[in-house]
Amino acid sequence: MDILFASAPGFDQPLAVLKHCHDRIRKQLATLEKLLPHLQKNGADAEAQKAVLAVLKYFQNAAPLHHDDEEIDLLPELQRTATDADADLLAATLPKILQQHGQMADQWRRLEAQLSRIADGSSAALSSEDVSQFQALYQEHMQIEETQIAPMAMRLFNPAQMHKLGLAMQARRGINAL
Repeated sequence: MDILFASAPGFDQPLAVLKHCHDRIRKQLATLEKLLPHLQKNGADAEAQKAVLAVLKYFQNAAPLHHDDEEIDLLPELQRTATDADADLLAATLPKILQQHGQMADQWRRLEAQLSRIADGSSAALSSEDVSQFQALYQEHMQIEETQIAPMAMRLFNPAQMHKLGLAMQARRGINAL
């Protein structure tokens, strides 16, 4: 576990932290996909329960922080900074990003209930449709952020804005600045 944290970027690189979060989301989405055949074959065995607990932990804790990073800090700062074509792109993209956050939260609630029953061994049922919809929405969302939002922030933010974003993200996680 220490190796994972040692390889994670620091909050002095807030956009790299956000990308790292996306990589972790992709890992959890892959786990969800692998769970489907595993549950059919083995039921809610110890291996499935362990995997489910990791997915639950991530989407109950880290994912909401990531969305807050975007909604509270990154996107408003971009709105204050962007001009001309960047402002137009942001105006067109922002409503979709926020809508997707709401859709992801709704879809997560459905999955969370199923995963909680798997975690306690009371069920081995996981809807492949719910998993597929959740994955597709997250994949589209991350694509927009990685190809449009992050490059815009990288281009437009000055070092002070990056520092402010990193500090906010760090504080949100209860990590004291050094």
